[in-house]
Amino acid sequence: MVRIINDITNGDVSLGVEFGSTRIKAVLIDSQQRPVASGSYVWENKLINGIWTYSLEDIWTGLQSAYRSLKADVDRKYQVPLKKIGQIGFSAMMHGYMVFDDKDNLLVPFRTWRNTITGQAAKELSELFNFNIPERWSIAHLYQAMLNKEEHVPRIAYLTTLAGYIHWQLTGEKVLGVGDASGMFPIDSETGDYNQKFLDLFAKKIESYDFPWTLKDLLPKVLSAGMLAGTLTEEGAKRLDPSGDLEAGSKLCPPEGDAGTGMVATNSVAKRTGNVSAGTSIFAMIVLEKALKRLHPEIDIVTTPVGDSVAMVHANNCSSDINAWVKMFQEFAGLCGKPISTTYIYPLLFNAALSGDKDCGGILSYGYYSGESITNITEGRPVLVRTPESRFNVSNLMRSHILSAFSTLAIGMEILVDDEGIVIDSVLGHGGIFKTPKVGQGLLAAAINSPVSVMETAGEGGAWGIALLADYMKYTDQSLEDYLDQVVFADTEVKTIEPTKEDLAGFKEFLTNYKKGLAVEKAAVENL
Repeated sequence: MVRIINDITNGDVSLGVEFGSTRIKAVLIDSQQRPVASGSYVWENKLINGIWTYSLEDIWTGLQSAYRSLKADVDRKYQVPLKKIGQIGFSAMMHGYMVFDDKDNLLVPFRTWRNTITGQAAKELSELFNFNIPERWSIAHLYQAMLNKEEHVPRIAYLTTLAGYIHWQLTGEKVLGVGDASGMFPIDSETGDYNQKFLDLFAKKIESYDFPWTLKDLLPKVLSAGMLAGTLTEEGAKRLDPSGDLEAGSKLCPPEGDAGTGMVATNSVAKRTGNVSAGTSIFAMIVLEKALKRLHPEIDIVTTPVGDSVAMVHANNCSSDINAWVKMFQEFAGLCGKPISTTYIYPLLFNAALSGDKDCGGILSYGYYSGESITNITEGRPVLVRTPESRFNVSNLMRSHILSAFSTLAIGMEILVDDEGIVIDSVLGHGGIFKTPKVGQGLLAAAINSPVSVMETAGEGGAWGIALLADYMKYTDQSLEDYLDQVVFADTEVKTIEPTKEDLAGFKEFLTNYKKGLAVEKAAVENL
């Protein structure tokens, strides 16, 4: 306790803040990389005029509230004020579209990764580059806006991500970590910068538009993990902490995306390692030894925070429908006069899933709140399907919801393992779906036919990951891989679950039915 208080008093601490889909979380770590305080703020994206978005007011209210919550936690635990922070890092949901004019005005509402409105642009660019450009990538949003002849496009002076925006406002620096940048435009892992060949191809393709900018002019400067990305300005300090307690001058690491922070938080930056991050969306990140043999529309190629190539299987939907069903069960319990807390009902229902039939008793769940490119679903329609013969009970229902959360990911992973022959030595799971011991972990192992490990720190998530990237600026004499292995995770307990034959057989049958049932999901989109 005394050492932690001294760390806080002396500013020998690092702060990480991550903007997730439903929560903004702030984590403070001490000089030994351990979380010592945290704060959070719950928020939700809004569907406005067909666009999933967060307002600028939401962003700043959320950031300041999460930081204020962190300060209160420090005061409650250690009775000292938080005034000086050595290193700070910001991360957020990757991709999307935030564009500003030359007076720093936001030109159109922030378009998040969740929008599946760039199909034509993504298809044309993928063909142009012979490289998969998903619909959620920033370059797809930009080119789609051009195809749509949106009036703001000629006036763009800067294009960035949510993490890049926050960092810019607090430091004045228009930069981005290479991992986050790789979700804006393809990165050349040899140079650690945007792929020049693709920049040239894009420039040639848009010549006829005669815009007063080039793409490279609009994009943030790319930085690798460990590099100094700016310092907290006086204005930035007051914006983060309106009380005025926080001193300016903190060093900031390159802002990163949630994929990169997930890799760091699970010690999965080495080749042949991978992690699965499960929240509102779900994605697997596998660090590649070599390039894939061919383009796969289901597989994105991004990078680690130091620029190594990563195969990313991303599904837009994971836990939203599970959360909706849990809330309904909570409401029912309240109507019965037996209110149940969130901390109790989630483990209760998740553990019930373990006693369900291995194939979920013929129940199919599609938790699609938004479209899914992997399964060619254009819009979200949560659907529950069963036959009169299905064994409809709570255990099978919950097992179906959890397996459904993993199924789209599993379809993408089949391509990596079966078609590309990718070898994966270890997979780490992190995110709320793994909080109940053994349940999400064991069912994911069956879904991807691989052992799945969870660390004791898994619950800290990406906010801890970006705090570690901030702390890493003090250790640049080591590689990021060695820093994580030897400094951060040397004594971390890891629990691993192997898939059982019964669970593997049950998931195989479930997934076969799941693929057949996608016709029902498509019909729901077309008719509802």
